[in-house]
Amino acid sequence: MADELKKLTEDSFKEGVSKGVTLVDFYADWCGPCRMMTPVLVKLSAELQGKASIVKLDIDHAQKTASTFQVTSVPTLILFKDGKEVGRLVGLRDAETVKKFVLSAH
Repeated sequence: MADELKKLTEDSFKEGVSKGVTLVDFYADWCGPCRMMTPVLVKLSAELQGKASIVKLDIDHAQKTASTFQVTSVPTLILFKDGKEVGRLVGLRDAETVKKFVLSAH
């Protein structure tokens, strides 16, 4: 499955999470569970369109941002509402868990 999620960078991060509900997948290309998480997030992104955005941030290319949010293991999913962290999940999760987590921010 193609990786259709928008990728944020150090420069675009703040603006990328500033409005509405945004789930950020802090990931790394070398991380097996991260690769397994991607198809789940792509599917949820389509399901939750209009309710929430799901984006990715490569911790190897955005070390400053990963450090700011104390991301020490991947995948880490951090949920933002209007630029503020409202929750996080660490590790591989199933679609239903992630969906409930995202909708909890509404």
